[in-house]
Amino acid sequence: MKIPLVYSLRSLLRRPATAAATAGGIALVVLTFVGMLALASGFRAAMIETGRPGNVTVLRAGSDSEMMSGLTREQAAIVRALPHLARAADGRPLLTGDVYVVATRERTDGSQAHVPVRGVSGEAFQVRDQVRIVAGRRFQPGRPEVIVGRGIAERIQGLGLGETVRFGQQDFTVVGHFTARGSAFESEVWGENEQMMAVFRGPFFQSLTFRLADPAAFDAVKHTLAADPRLGVDVYREADFFAGQSRLLTTVLRFLAVFVTSIMAVGAVFGAINTMDALVGYRTREVALLLTLGFRPRSVLAAFLFEALLLALVGGLAGVLLALPINGITTSTTNMQSFAEIVFQFRVTPAIVGTGLLFAATMGLLGGFLPARRASRQVIAAALRGE
Repeated sequence: MKIPLVYSLRSLLRRPATAAATAGGIALVVLTFVGMLALASGFRAAMIETGRPGNVTVLRAGSDSEMMSGLTREQAAIVRALPHLARAADGRPLLTGDVYVVATRERTDGSQAHVPVRGVSGEAFQVRDQVRIVAGRRFQPGRPEVIVGRGIAERIQGLGLGETVRFGQQDFTVVGHFTARGSAFESEVWGENEQMMAVFRGPFFQSLTFRLADPAAFDAVKHTLAADPRLGVDVYREADFFAGQSRLLTTVLRFLAVFVTSIMAVGAVFGAINTMDALVGYRTREVALLLTLGFRPRSVLAAFLFEALLLALVGGLAGVLLALPINGITTSTTNMQSFAEIVFQFRVTPAIVGTGLLFAATMGLLGGFLPARRASRQVIAAALRGE
């Protein structure tokens, strides 16, 4: 015979202050857990959104990031000659040779930031068609002009429209702001690659990115480029490359989410144990009466476990609701692989919400098991006497 669920619910409502304190502790743990997972999810999403379907990125063989790569004009010409490249209306292959560096600039609060600066060719706006100018205009070829991603335009000094920013020994005028669907490009400053070569790197590109005429031809293109002895390159789908750039920091953030909240969860579990122990002690004769009426010990165990689970889920739901307002909040961090500042938004996804509630349920079951077990093993005669 099973104990009705309403019995467990009424039992919790008898001691609302104690139950609320325990649920509040669980809520704080879940809030921290969900917040840190949302941070990792937002960063990874920004990096993944940077890659476009059908785009291919080429780096020097063995390079872990664009910062470590270097490709000559001759290598770029070989890649540009491939028949698999998509072409613009005027017949030009859709390929951009990028110069990529990180420059130190001051934030608006006076602290230092490492800002990514990317030199691109004119075809970059067709290769990366998620880029949209939202204020001003594009930079003009041959002119010392740059455009700035919206993510850093208001966070870094000197990047407003019409302002002048200095890189190396050259002053550049900010002529536009752009968006890129929330991707990492919104954390970058873009200018013409030839201009950036003269300032930073000399006659080398850090990467080549091109659009395939047929995305299904990726494997054939990769084999062709990897087998060419003149090149010595690694070839990636652009989306896979940028996803890989997020792997290290995402792993660290997820580890911290589990590690930090696990420590906090220990306190929450002990709080649940104390609460359930108090409920068991308060209802000793009541439990004995249930056993006398024929309810099995496992039904008593299940009833108290359900109370602990219900208490934890209320706390977990409260923690999730408290975390929802952070969804969409913009923040920034340093990408460990490029050492550049990346601006992104917290992302509280349904999967993260589910994980937070599961975590709360686990804390409740761990905290409720021992008191529930003690309640189910009471000796009826002693319990009726209040011993």
